[in-house]
Amino acid sequence: MTRNQITVALAILLLVPASSAWTATGDVINSFATPGSCPTGLTFDGKYLWMADRKTDSLYKIDSNTGRIKTARPAPGYQVEGLAVEGSYLWVLDIEEGAIFKLNPDTDIVEKTIYPPCDHPKGLAWDGKYLWVADYREDKLYQISTEDGTTIVEIPSPSGNPYGLAYDGDYLWVSDRIDNMIYMVNPDDGDVIIAFDSPSEFPRGLTYDGKFLWNVDYQSDSLYKIIIRDNDKFIRTDGKKQELEYTHQFRNYGPGEITSLDIYIAVPHDLPFQKLLDSIVFTPEPTEFVYDRWDQQIARFHFENLTAGASVSTAMRVKAELFKTRFFIFPDNAGALSEIPEDIKTSYLVDDSKYWIDDPFIREAAQKVVGDETNCYWIARRLFNYLIDQMHYELAGGWNVAPTVLKRGSGSCSEYSFVYIALCRAAGLPARYAGSVVIRGDDASTDDVFHRWVEVFLPNYGWIPVDPSGGDHEKPAAQARAFGYLNNRFLITTIGGGASEYLEWGYNSNEFWQSKGPCKIYSEHIGEWSPVKTAADSTVSE
Repeated sequence: MTRNQITVALAILLLVPASSAWTATGDVINSFATPGSCPTGLTFDGKYLWMADRKTDSLYKIDSNTGRIKTARPAPGYQVEGLAVEGSYLWVLDIEEGAIFKLNPDTDIVEKTIYPPCDHPKGLAWDGKYLWVADYREDKLYQISTEDGTTIVEIPSPSGNPYGLAYDGDYLWVSDRIDNMIYMVNPDDGDVIIAFDSPSEFPRGLTYDGKFLWNVDYQSDSLYKIIIRDNDKFIRTDGKKQELEYTHQFRNYGPGEITSLDIYIAVPHDLPFQKLLDSIVFTPEPTEFVYDRWDQQIARFHFENLTAGASVSTAMRVKAELFKTRFFIFPDNAGALSEIPEDIKTSYLVDDSKYWIDDPFIREAAQKVVGDETNCYWIARRLFNYLIDQMHYELAGGWNVAPTVLKRGSGSCSEYSFVYIALCRAAGLPARYAGSVVIRGDDASTDDVFHRWVEVFLPNYGWIPVDPSGGDHEKPAAQARAFGYLNNRFLITTIGGGASEYLEWGYNSNEFWQSKGPCKIYSEHIGEWSPVKTAADSTVSE
């Protein structure tokens, strides 16, 4: 991809502002006050919403256009926590009785009773053949038979407190009351595909009306109508304005002479994840700016004749706004391998010295995991799941080649990235890496470790961040935060597909030197963060 192509693509992406008037996945487009003050279960019968209220022990039939109550019926128990519709019947989960009732809402007669296979059930959903119920202490989701309540399938819940369930025909939706999140879940294995913030602080019942998701919230006593599919492919939130001073220092302890030294510092630019607030300041002025074979801009600093004891320091000062950036990737819209542009394939399917994509171990692993799958999302996700199952994080020094790292089963963020890129490219999916300086905890902090992750190319979405080492967690929700999401604590300096003629396999910065006689070299790279001061911060109260 040329610099002009990158500029055009970036301009299109950045048309989506941080706080857009357009709607996006997770946005509320309508809301109503609930009939009672203790709302729990929620379902949709094809025309009306049904909501349970624990305090009044009632089931309310609600017009979804106006929020008005059409009728109120007595609940078949005293602690209803889930509702689902099957034809003309309501399934009602009552946790005091530990039972699920099949209720005729016209006659108020319970025509069947089954018992869930768990001790702490919450939520209820109907998938057209079976019921789904969550257990908020075991952190599991159960697909159960309506004949006798036996388990058909058991998958992990996204996080620790699932309370509401819905089914949209393909995926489960799960609300979590501690995370205050709503998750779209693959019912086959529990993988979280999409996540967004719940409308309020205690999301409970969920239901799907054929186009929109509805959520009832226990704290705000409100019903929310939520968009789950929209044209916006990502959102940016929680902009954080930070200043970074990145320093690359070099010292010659001698006794010989450094006859020539070149220091290269990668130059960051605007991305969906970050926006530069001012011109970048370099100290001293670079000798020149160059571009490597991946079109990464780099500042070059040249020095000569560094005698014993001499040192140089180069620095880059950047002011930028960093965003939490979340992509909403629907697998059916992610395209097939055949839809990837040829210029992307040409650049990002090639082998390199850290990847070894033709190594039999890499080829066999990719084929075993991917099989005949051609959907780009599922290829990327299967390989992501495989890698976090096979490896654990270990910062042991050195960057070994992909097959060595995969066989060993442990690695640093860079080694995870090399393996994931190798597997993706072996499967025909273009992949590259991003390198960054990281805010480590406090906004005023220091980073000398840095971080690298992967980007994969998905048709209709473009380059998507995937952090295989960051996704190495047990909970599906935590794993999902490493796929299509980036926090606001990274300034990306480097985008690369492989070895660079200036940065080599590094990122942020690199150095080359020539020496005469024995020389002991000391080199240090450090990023110092501080919040950007505003006029209000400088005001002194009188």
